[in-house]
Amino acid sequence: MRSTFASLETARRALFAQQAALQTTAHNISNANTPGYSRQRVNFKTTLPYATPGLNNPVAPGQVGTGVEAGTVQRVRRDFLDVQFRGENTKYGYWGARSQALSKMENILKEPSEDGLAKAFTRFWESLEDLSNNPENTGTRATVRQRGIALANTFRYLSSSLEQVRGDIQKQLNVSVKEVNSLADQINSLNQQISQVEPHGYLANDLYDKRDLLVDELSNLVNVEVTPVDSGGEALDIAEGRYTIKIVSDTGEKITLVDGRNLRAHHLEVNIDQNDGTATFIMNDNVINGSVSGKLQGLKEANNSDYPEMLDHLDTMASDFVTAFNSVQESGYGLDGETGYQFFEIQTNSGNQRIAQSVNVILDDNELNHIAASNDGSAGDGSNAIDLADVITGSIDLGGVNTTVKDFKDYYEGVIGSMAVEAQEADRLSDSSLILMQSADKRRQSVSGVSVDEEMVNLIKFQHAYNAAGRMVTVVDETLNRIINQMGIVGR
Repeated sequence: MRSTFASLETARRALFAQQAALQTTAHNISNANTPGYSRQRVNFKTTLPYATPGLNNPVAPGQVGTGVEAGTVQRVRRDFLDVQFRGENTKYGYWGARSQALSKMENILKEPSEDGLAKAFTRFWESLEDLSNNPENTGTRATVRQRGIALANTFRYLSSSLEQVRGDIQKQLNVSVKEVNSLADQINSLNQQISQVEPHGYLANDLYDKRDLLVDELSNLVNVEVTPVDSGGEALDIAEGRYTIKIVSDTGEKITLVDGRNLRAHHLEVNIDQNDGTATFIMNDNVINGSVSGKLQGLKEANNSDYPEMLDHLDTMASDFVTAFNSVQESGYGLDGETGYQFFEIQTNSGNQRIAQSVNVILDDNELNHIAASNDGSAGDGSNAIDLADVITGSIDLGGVNTTVKDFKDYYEGVIGSMAVEAQEADRLSDSSLILMQSADKRRQSVSGVSVDEEMVNLIKFQHAYNAAGRMVTVVDETLNRIINQMGIVGR
């Protein structure tokens, strides 16, 4: 038969098990507001019953329970919810970067406004119209020159500002790549720590949380695929193992960033071409083809496509406008009866300098008479000034290709309109992806997050069980006292 002290041992095990549950509940409550923390639970399991089956088992009417023990302390997490969240977080990283980059472009171009290029064209055209009516007026000629300088300054300002923001984007690319590498190193370090804990039969719950939080941050930067690798040894079945993390491109290419099997982290690189400024991602000396998604891809597309295209539009407009305007200017006559003078010039200081940044007005204050308002040099003739104005409002042939727009201003407004549509679309998708990401996070938090109300209920439940186990110890103690001290004393 079982020992009289068996019930005392059963109560003791209950005390220890409920105490472990109370400690875990306290841990949950303490970390209710800790970012990335997943609530934990104690997995209770019954201890081996008495008697166990065997050839020499004692005679008993049946198996009698021997109590409970805290098997494992496991965090509550659902992998598929992590996958959903990280997928939406990657989209938000991409569209957020695109939205921010295009918003900066809109702020620079400022259309429609009193300071934009379209307004500068309009004011220059108006000054030429005034010149056609007053070709011999010095003040009108000075206004034409000043409006021309304002137009050239606008070209230079827009182009240089866009180049500066593009340079900032390239710096962001470098910083973001360093962030990817830093996260990879930290995840690899956690893999190493986990590999030292799991083979001994323990669960590294807090290390798991830290690692998943880092993976969440990484998913905002690039599209990642996470694969668990068994730690070996005496690792439990519910142990989560080490993470192998791969960057996945839209072409199906998978590049290992964190090697969970060999416990190594590889570093991503970004190469900025010195000639055209395009960015390329490289891993282990191999160029990554296709889109890596996330914030990195959004920055890359802004640097490689959005800003270069707008800069090219400005260069094309500046080059073709200056060429067309100087052609009409050189064919006319100034007040001094001379011809062949240019109004604008494009003078680049280096091979990498943009055309739009090199537009200048050649004529100075002492050469206002060289502005060719006349077609034949006769006094009071302003017909060539009309031809000069028609350069702005007449049909254009940009880059050797006839466009469907009627003038430079119309062409520029079309470019701005296309950019505004892209910016609006990026803003909309950024907001939508943010909502979807937050929704996925709420679903995940509903499973893994700490509910203080629920933990308080658990606290009361485990406290009552602990008190009941303590009461059981008292009952057994009283029973033993009766048996030991008060039985068998009759007749003494």
